[in-house]
Amino acid sequence: MTVQAYVLVQTEVGKAAEVADAIASLDGVLTSEDVTGPYDVIARVEGPSIDELGTLVVSRIQVTPGITRTLTCPVVKL
Repeated sequence: MTVQAYVLVQTEVGKAAEVADAIASLDGVLTSEDVTGPYDVIARVEGPSIDELGTLVVSRIQVTPGITRTLTCPVVKL
């Protein structure tokens, strides 16, 4: 079973498209799109566990140039 989450990303001004493309190329990222609103990019990610998702976000997504803040929202099945 895999765990999925949405990662909401705020970027530096003018960097949304560049950040969305960079994130999309990472293993574990299913989709990455630039959007309007309080966040600039929304990515859907997956991994084998919540810990591995955390590692993906912290060590691979958050270090992408142009990102200022992320918010991770795990998908739950109720």
